[in-house]
Amino acid sequence: MKFFIIKLGFILIAATLLLYPVFTYAGNGIPPSIGKIRIEFILFALTLIGVAVFHNKTFWVAIIGLSVILIFKFIFDSQFDFAEHFLGKVSLFDQIIDKDLRQGEWPVLLNLFGLLLGFAILAKHFEGTGIPALLPKYLPHDWKGPFVLLVFIFILSSFLDNIAAALIGGTIALVVFDKKVHIGYLAAIVAASNAGGAGSVLGDTTTTMMWIGGVSLLNVLHAYVAAGAAFLIFAWFASQQQHKYHHILKHAKKDVKLNLKKLLIIILMLVGAIMTNFLYDLPALGVWIAIGIGAVFEDTPWKESKNAMTGTIFLLCLVSCASLMPVNDLPPASWMSTFILGFVSAVFDNIPLTKLCLEQGCYDWGMLAYAVGFGGSMIWFGSSAGVALCNEFPDARNVVLWIKKGWHIILAYIVGFFLLYMIMGWEPADNKKVKIKDCPCIDCPVKPAVDSNPMLQPK
Repeated sequence: MKFFIIKLGFILIAATLLLYPVFTYAGNGIPPSIGKIRIEFILFALTLIGVAVFHNKTFWVAIIGLSVILIFKFIFDSQFDFAEHFLGKVSLFDQIIDKDLRQGEWPVLLNLFGLLLGFAILAKHFEGTGIPALLPKYLPHDWKGPFVLLVFIFILSSFLDNIAAALIGGTIALVVFDKKVHIGYLAAIVAASNAGGAGSVLGDTTTTMMWIGGVSLLNVLHAYVAAGAAFLIFAWFASQQQHKYHHILKHAKKDVKLNLKKLLIIILMLVGAIMTNFLYDLPALGVWIAIGIGAVFEDTPWKESKNAMTGTIFLLCLVSCASLMPVNDLPPASWMSTFILGFVSAVFDNIPLTKLCLEQGCYDWGMLAYAVGFGGSMIWFGSSAGVALCNEFPDARNVVLWIKKGWHIILAYIVGFFLLYMIMGWEPADNKKVKIKDCPCIDCPVKPAVDSNPMLQPK
């Protein structure tokens, strides 16, 4: 009864806010707001609160949230064009042929859909190779075992997609900890995959977007200063948590044989993702081509994609909600606004955030890559890697528990960020769309790196 009252109250609040514009709408085609806050933001905030409160019904909360926001846009935003928003103005055929013509949200949604379902199959194939069952023979048997596993995930995600790195790490953890994995350690797996990809244009969708947008490889690389420091903090605490919760198995399972066919399929999937990401900006295409080839000579666990479908649709709904927010500009680029964007990315998808930053220009791209990449680890749905891992560990879909048990992620983010700032300062750089000389940020004058850091200014 209590749950029903809470649920009813949530619906009534959402309905009240939805009906409020009917009485205040001026009919001039400009969507209404409460004060200076647009209604879309309030609806999105209610959706995120619903995800946090009704963590066992996150799928339906996301579906309802997206539906309500779309209805609002259709009724009150005369400038909103559903087809243009999701499919773009140019024909889909032309967009597929020429990736520079791509518009709308469909490439992001299609890639996420394909990667989350495809990498669910990859994780099952990886478990079938026998490698996770053999690892207890080689990993340390105290807290250093979980720590070494996180190091492996961090390195793996530097050249692979962070979703794949998180799922491979989660599959290993499931076996070596005998299906008893601490939520704090699950958060650390996601954080390791996001931190490892922060300084590499191959390791994360956001850094790949920066690369495509004209940012130099070297201007992203220094994100590893912050990511490395953050890793040492959360990895140590999480490894201690996991060791106390359930220590690593001391002995490998007997009579385990490597399945080379499954291992070959995994390699094909990862190589395919990298190649089609580079050639077509569609890494999911390479993954599914490899799955199709592998299905010819090895049984494919199609059931895993079905199991991951709910979590995948959930994330697509949140990403779609985020894309519908009227965020036309960001605060002037500075180290402080970048720091705040890290917390924003925990609830607001980092892909549209990165897109806006590229349009604005004049960012320290390595600092931004760390903030929007690693920041999403603070909440389980803040990154695609977190959602993918929670498809394997449904009990982790609890915002309160994730923050409570994974508190060290927030600490690590703050320490890593300010360590990077103290060492390297604020170093804005060019990208394809905005040159430093054309920097529009009045409150963020471009200065040499040594002058931008008060710690390094001459006395």
